[in-house]
Amino acid sequence: MAFADDIAARRGLDPAWVRGAIGQARMLPTVVRLMQPAAKPFVKNWRIYRGRFIDPIRIDAGTKFWRLHQSTLDQAEKEYGVPAEIIVGIVGVESIYGRDTGSFRVMDALTTLAFDFPTSHPRAQERSAFFKSEVEQFLTLQSRRGADPLAPRGSYAGAMGMPQFMPSSWAKYAVDFDGDGMIDLWASPADVIGSVANYFKAFNWQTGMPAIYPVSFDRSRLDMDTLMAPDILPTFSVASFTAKGAVLTGEALEHRGPLALIELLNGPDAPSYVAGTENFYAITRYNWSSYYAMAVIELGREVAARMKNRVP
Repeated sequence: MAFADDIAARRGLDPAWVRGAIGQARMLPTVVRLMQPAAKPFVKNWRIYRGRFIDPIRIDAGTKFWRLHQSTLDQAEKEYGVPAEIIVGIVGVESIYGRDTGSFRVMDALTTLAFDFPTSHPRAQERSAFFKSEVEQFLTLQSRRGADPLAPRGSYAGAMGMPQFMPSSWAKYAVDFDGDGMIDLWASPADVIGSVANYFKAFNWQTGMPAIYPVSFDRSRLDMDTLMAPDILPTFSVASFTAKGAVLTGEALEHRGPLALIELLNGPDAPSYVAGTENFYAITRYNWSSYYAMAVIELGREVAARMKNRVP
């Protein structure tokens, strides 16, 4: 309740309304369990991860979504510079185009993680502070919308709508792209499309730049340790990248920005590699995982290919 009063005072909200919202929230043991670190080391496998997202269900749903909202996707690309296939990839990976936006009451999920974040987590204090901030953003958002804070449902982390925006992302990046005077990331595909595009523009999406290029290696001069040192942060010019044994071809050799070597583990098998650009890094600002970014890119490509080959 002291936290509720502090939010109300700093945000100019009705103290009784804030107390009522937080007072009715319920601690969810399932959410605590889902946030706990894995009991044993997790072996990453890009092929398995890819199979979860690049499947007939998402490709079919993505094709339908693109066809229904072609003009809005075109408008967003024109206004924000973000390709339709990236937006389509995001919405497909996040919620299968609105089919699965989460079943947890957002107020319960956020307060559980704000006040009962698992102490076994190595960043428990930092994450608890983050979710307290998200509770504040969520209550401010719902108050401004005149909406019931106990009604919305989302992911176990409190992400909402088709694009699974956290409350802070909704506050910063969501836009009323259909012009109806309100932002609805659950039921307005136009608002979803515009908001995802605006998010990437805010994280410096470079219009016309590919997100990845194919890469192979010249083993005779390969300096893998140096290439991997910056992780996914684009750091190397084409010249310095290739000087360290990375082999690029075609348009990649004309790339003018920095590159990163992206490694995708395949369990016991050899890793997969791509060269990532600043746009690949921008996708990871949505979810800080190179595997996630690759799933978005490949789902978008698959749907784009289906769109190009569609039969009238």
